[in-house]
Order: sequence, then structure tokens, then C-alpha cells
Amino acid sequence: MAGIFDSMHNPDIKARTIAMCRAGVPNGEVARKLGVPSGTVGYWKFQDRQRFPQSYPALPHAACPICLGTDPGSRAYSYLLGQYLGDGHIISKTGQHTLSIACCDEYPMIMDDTERAMRAALPGAATGRRRRTGCTEVKSYSRHWTCLFPQHGPGKKHERKIELAGWQSAVVEAYPWEFIRGLIHSDGCRSVNFTTTSAGRRLEYPRYVFTNASADIRGLYCWALDMVGVEWRYSNTRVVSVARRASVALMELHVGPKF
Repeated sequence: MAGIFDSMHNPDIKARTIAMCRAGVPNGEVARKLGVPSGTVGYWKFQDRQRFPQSYPALPHAACPICLGTDPGSRAYSYLLGQYLGDGHIISKTGQHTLSIACCDEYPMIMDDTERAMRAALPGAATGRRRRTGCTEVKSYSRHWTCLFPQHGPGKKHERKIELAGWQSAVVEAYPWEFIRGLIHSDGCRSVNFTTTSAGRRLEYPRYVFTNASADIRGLYCWALDMVGVEWRYSNTRVVSVARRASVALMELHVGPKF
């Protein structure tokens, strides 16, 4: 296996990769800067850590606000909660959980926002990225992610009851726009709709659309919209639309187009 990985890259690239890993640079950043697949970076780092553990800092312990009894409320968490409810899930293994948010490759800045939010919501938890067809999984690794997202459970989110814990509701009430923005960045979009007048004139107008299979998650989105004074309606059973001019203006100010 080592020969396969090593034959793909010259020794200088491998040496630079290991040097950056020893300096504490995240695997995803090393991969992007040196043009090395993230899996290769992780494999080389694993090999080197096994041989030279003294060259690496001790693995950080995530500062879980739930376990520490500190205030979990933050703008970053409210945004991340929206992302999780939209396109996120937690993969559970013995002693560790992986939070994964699927981000469309068309919006690289949303990936950056998501990774920053993970780091801010759970300081000390390692993050990384994994390319998939048409999307990139932004991931974070810690046994504490189930503390921060008690909605985690077996089966798909739209097939089970989704409700917020009391402290989560308080966070959303404090930062409703961040929550709305996270939901739009995951399962929503800004589009241009049109209508035709009786005189045959075409009129175009922007609107915001949120689509989710879970009635509970749609209900949380509408609850947050009500808090900030945004008018909404159902376009169909799974689609919530914001199209009135004043409400769209609020969405433009606080959410904006995806990028």
C-alpha cells in the first residue's frame, strides 16, 4: 500500500506534506495547497505519527459546552444547526462521531463558512473535507457532536420526529437570521420568478425557496421567519416560498444569494 501512495508523488512533495502536518496544518488545507489528495495526506500523516509521535502535538480535546456546562449559544452554532437540519448527518462509531455537511461544489464560500462554524461551535474538534460527485462533505470529528445535536438518531430525519431542545430554541431566538441562513445555504435558494400581466407583459421578481421533506424542519424554518417578520407561504407540500417585496428585501439584507 505504501508503495502505491509513494509512487504517485515525488519525495519533495511528501516531505513538504509531512512538514506541514507536523506544524499542525489541517489535512484539507495541506491537500489544497500542495495538490495532494486528502486521503494521501491522511495516510502519510498516520504513517509518520506512528513512527515519530514526538513530532506531533498532543491531540486536542474538544471543548464541549454541554459537558462543561457553559453557554452553547453562538451565531456560529445557530448557522450550523440550520446546515445540519438541511444537509447534515452524524456518523457514529465507538468513541467518536463525525459531523458531515454536504455542500454543493458550486458554492465554495459556503464550504468555508460551514467549516468555520464547526470550529467555532466546538473548539478543538478536527475538521476536514471529502470530495464526492457534485458535492464536498465538510466534516468534523468528535464524540461531542451528539451532545450539540440531540436530533441525531437512527433513520432519515424526515422519517422521525425533529424538535429542538430548550437551549437550542433559545439560541435560534437569539440568532434567528443565522439559523435561516444555514437552512437556505443547505436546502434553499434564491431564484428569479416571473408572471405575465393581462396585457402580456412579463414581470420578473426574486424569491427565496426552501425545500425539505421533513414537516418538522419546514415548521422550524417558518417559525424563524415569523420571528423576523418575513411573510411566507407554501408553494406545494414541501416548498416554502418567500416572494413578497418587503420580505424578499429582508432576506436580501440578511441572507443574500448563495455563493
